Amino acid sequence: MKTKIIDIYNNEAFKKYYEFLISENEKYNLTSITLENEVYVKHFLDSLALENIMDLKDISLCDVGSGAGFPSIPLKIMYPNIKLTIIEPTLKRCKFLESLVELLKLENVEIINDRAENIKNRYFDIVTARAVSNLSILLELCIPLVKVNGYFIGYKGSNYKEELEGANGAIKALNVKLVDVYEYDLEEYGRHSLIKFLKDKETNKIYPRPYAQIKKKPL
Repeated sequence: MKTKIIDIYNNEAFKKYYEFLISENEKYNLTSITLENEVYVKHFLDSLALENIMDLKDISLCDVGSGAGFPSIPLKIMYPNIKLTIIEPTLKRCKFLESLVELLKLENVEIINDRAENIKNRYFDIVTARAVSNLSILLELCIPLVKVNGYFIGYKGSNYKEELEGANGAIKALNVKLVDVYEYDLEEYGRHSLIKFLKDKETNKIYPRPYAQIKKKPL
């Protein structure tokens, strides 16, 4: 990991983030992880794993289903030049994120209260999703948002192989390529992975389908 846990502890923005997350957690139901070290490692450090496989300077990043801001807000703290868009369907979490962005004085952040499949004609260098859904569903939701020659990165745990096999249909239908699986140890909390897909062709305009259809019959 490029960023060490000590770097996060020494960053005042993360201290403010943690304190605000805990103070607002009961109101917004943001996370079941509340112990300081667990938040710093399981949320902040894990979010920053992306820096190990992607160049994050001056890119546009879209985070789908960001919840309490993971992985996008930790990435924005460490890489302020990221042009960040967050798509979050839950209104109360959007309100939390808006207050957090204001608290941390983050610039060039757009928060969209909507579902990913409703966002049309918007394209980003990198699209991320963490703890949202399985890969076959995520790919259909996220790949249409990726620029040609851009990347989708799925944050997963150690048991990603079965999920990846189940996503073969989506990979073929959406014309994307699996280019890397980056596995890493999250200190004492186990092994995690980033699944990296390249979009090298335009996505068929029939995707994404309505969410009810995606969920009922994944690609």
